[in-house]
Amino acid sequence: MYFIKRDNKLSLTLEGKNAITGYLFLLPFIIGFLAFMFLPIVESLQMVFSDVKIDNEKHGFTMQFVGLENVIRVVAVDPEFNRFVVEEIGRMLLIVPAIIIFSLFVALILNQEFKARGFVRAIFFLPVILSSGVMIGLETNNSLLNSMADIIKEGNLMKSSVTKVLENILVAEGAASDFMGYIFAIINQIYDIAMASGIQIIIFLSALQTIPPSMFEAAKIEGATSWECFWKITFPMVSSLILVNIVYSVVDYFIRTDNRVMEKINLTTIKMLNFSFGTAMAWVYFLAVISIIGIAMAIISKRVYYYE
Repeated sequence: MYFIKRDNKLSLTLEGKNAITGYLFLLPFIIGFLAFMFLPIVESLQMVFSDVKIDNEKHGFTMQFVGLENVIRVVAVDPEFNRFVVEEIGRMLLIVPAIIIFSLFVALILNQEFKARGFVRAIFFLPVILSSGVMIGLETNNSLLNSMADIIKEGNLMKSSVTKVLENILVAEGAASDFMGYIFAIINQIYDIAMASGIQIIIFLSALQTIPPSMFEAAKIEGATSWECFWKITFPMVSSLILVNIVYSVVDYFIRTDNRVMEKINLTTIKMLNFSFGTAMAWVYFLAVISIIGIAMAIISKRVYYYE
């Protein structure tokens, strides 16, 4: 309820004032979206159902309606797109839970009182800068880094690795082989996990700082241990931000420039100038990502606790 009647006059409630403040913060994005993004999105949707040809004389392109031909080609004909999407979804299911656990663990540490806490927090925020698209491109296309990686890989093949031997021992046939394989797969990608956890750490840290200290004091008076305080107070209080971080992590993973699906879309659209097929892949990929996010939100939102 945004308005309330007082003395025959309508006045804003606190909820209404907060809503107006929120809309004011969203206004720059809304203006930018309508001015720069709305028409290109509509045009790209038209390209999905058209055969796009470049017109050099008019310095533009022409579109001829072909129906669902491009979508059928993406889903049923192209030999790589579906495989790339399934592989990236599998990698996402491996990395995103690890990112959430890692970022929550680091946020719990950074929320403690210790010297140079601000400096340490700044260090953990560096991955947000280093994981930008430009830095990933430099890292991927840097011949020096690639040659160093090849040398390290050859060196590891020549010598007996302690971690590899341990992995071969633990990942054996048995009930726990799949779980240990998952653990070692996460360990092998710890660099990517740390690079993708900066924003999530900040979100969890802000959530932890909103928990009233009186709740922990009351729990300790009642004899609760730190472990019980975490599961009965900390975890429920930050559960709503867990949902936010999961959605952010899924979207962030699927739009990374080193994503194989994104690489295929960029190659088809920009280098091969096949706009109709490239935009069809982009929209099918978009619908797949939205479906995954919707399923995740439907499952997790039922267990989210909102504190009032």
